[in-house]
Amino acid sequence: MDYLPLFCQLRDKRCLLVGGGDVAERKARLLLETGAELSVCALDFTPQFTLWAQAGKLTLVGAPFRAEMLDGCWLVFAATNDERVNQAVSSAAEVRRIFCNVVDAPESASFIMPSIIDRSPLMIAVSSGGRAPVMARLLREKLEAMLPLHLGKVAAFAGSLRERVKNHYSTHRLRRRFWEKLFTSDRLAQSLANNDEHQVTKLTEALFSQPLEDHGEVVLVGAGPGDAGLLTLKGLQHIQQADIVVYDRLVSDEVMNLIRRDAERIFVGKRAGYHCVPQSDINQILLEQAQRGKRVVRLKGGDPFIFGRGAEELEALLDADIPFSVVPGITAASGCSAYSGIPLTHRDHAQSVRLVTGHLKPDGEFDWANLAAEKQTLVFYMGLSQAPEIQRQLSAHGMSLNMPVALVENGTSTRQRVVSGELHQLAELARQVESPSLIIVGRVVALRDRLRWF
Repeated sequence: MDYLPLFCQLRDKRCLLVGGGDVAERKARLLLETGAELSVCALDFTPQFTLWAQAGKLTLVGAPFRAEMLDGCWLVFAATNDERVNQAVSSAAEVRRIFCNVVDAPESASFIMPSIIDRSPLMIAVSSGGRAPVMARLLREKLEAMLPLHLGKVAAFAGSLRERVKNHYSTHRLRRRFWEKLFTSDRLAQSLANNDEHQVTKLTEALFSQPLEDHGEVVLVGAGPGDAGLLTLKGLQHIQQADIVVYDRLVSDEVMNLIRRDAERIFVGKRAGYHCVPQSDINQILLEQAQRGKRVVRLKGGDPFIFGRGAEELEALLDADIPFSVVPGITAASGCSAYSGIPLTHRDHAQSVRLVTGHLKPDGEFDWANLAAEKQTLVFYMGLSQAPEIQRQLSAHGMSLNMPVALVENGTSTRQRVVSGELHQLAELARQVESPSLIIVGRVVALRDRLRWF
């Protein structure tokens, strides 16, 4: 171990920062967040330093560094662009046995600054010992993605309950079970994040009053249109916490690879004309697994509330009093259009967007007259088999046969393919692609040649 990791309490303790540029400004922000009594020595300062000084947050010393400036300091940072000045600060600090950080010169420093994930009071520090700072930064970014922003509020709230938990539960085992329930309660975490004191109190009292056996819940998570990078941070957190993941055919392999390795996976995939698992059975699977005390994620391609039957599944859970929540995802219309270089709206071409399902219930009917109106973009989900009818009805209701159309197959994935043409060619184009594909109709499609990037 080259360095001993430490978390220093610097509140109201004197610290010196030598340097007044952009790098020094970043160090100053960190020190000010700790509540340190900060003095900054430099010949020139960025405007932010002046604002901080005017607000009384720090003291500016507009003079060259002198060794006696270190008297009474707990920490010092050398952050100038002059190597000789930085070395002089380090040497003076060494003589006085004061820890010194020298920016971009770990060999001259007695301590180094790690990459920090701040979820105060929870803090995580990552360091490569100065050997690979970019690697440490990348690792920090991965951890940032895994840890909810409200984690700090949960940790602070847990601290306020420690004495009550100790008095309420007689054994360490029961206390541990309670804390596990609290820290995995997404509803409580969300209420804390929203500063909803009433709901926080209600959920907390429920935790204390209910038996400590597991109580299940279901989270509907939108997996996005294919590219795993489009999965939301909150969606990632949930699939990595799930005991059971119930997923469909439209969830990409790349997203599936992010699921916790020991989670059970239940496939309920569907495709046009064939339903692997009837919707009623899917509802029952979610219900039964939650009743067994499992944390269940219902992972859906795109967004669960846009042609995903998410509402139907939640209604079944609601009737059984099963807790649930929803994590939205990037819907196929947004993802596929962006990755195809087709803006859904444009001031000159489309002032509205219509998301249309290609499949209605037997007694359903489209409002073709309004769908054929100008100055809008139409996006048809699951519409390949209905392409000839879409072409016929739109043209019959006044849409120009020369209206640009595009079909996006496997949108946002490395297998994405786009075919484009005009409305009178739609049925023919549909025979050139396979499901899953999206049909986009509108003047905006003509912008693809200029805006395509993927």
